[in-house]
Amino acid sequence: MKNINNYLAKVLNVPLEKVNMCSLHYEVKKVQKNQFLLQYGEVCRYIYFVEKGLLKMYSIDKNGKEHIIQFAPESWLTSDRSSLYFNEKSVYYIEAVEDSEVLLLHPDFINKLIGEFPDSLEKSDILLQKHIKSLQDRINSLLGETAEERYMKFIKMYPDLLLRVPQWMIASYLGITPESLSRVRKELARKNFVPDSK
Repeated sequence: MKNINNYLAKVLNVPLEKVNMCSLHYEVKKVQKNQFLLQYGEVCRYIYFVEKGLLKMYSIDKNGKEHIIQFAPESWLTSDRSSLYFNEKSVYYIEAVEDSEVLLLHPDFINKLIGEFPDSLEKSDILLQKHIKSLQDRINSLLGETAEERYMKFIKMYPDLLLRVPQWMIASYLGITPESLSRVRKELARKNFVPDSK
């Protein structure tokens, strides 16, 4: 479990010699491409850590259109926090984009870590604040930025996903049509085109 061990040691400040103890607090699940970890109407029971593979979290509107809220590649966490912590029925789906290996973390996972490793408290708080900031930035981006600006932010946030997901999924995440995304990519290619000097 290389990725979770690195995450615990580097992000949550768990002593390296103790990270293997943390396996007592999570379950390992292998999911195939297109398999669901959460569906609309279910109550979310876990935080999902991606050890290997790629997940997406999305909603479907009344017209049947998919809106991707988040991608979760290796070493990312995803969950429906409202459903998980308030026992509400989820309005989201969490689905594997690739064959994946996912760790199912119980809601009190972080609290157990803090109980055993008090130095993790500050790191956990910083992680939560960064998550909230990321959500605020995403809302602001969708409301006020151009498609090109959103696409550039996507590349910065998910640098390795351009070759792993189809264009329509990227467009869904950006809140634009695949046709608009195609135009954005062509325009960026044109701007960055360097004519042959020969």
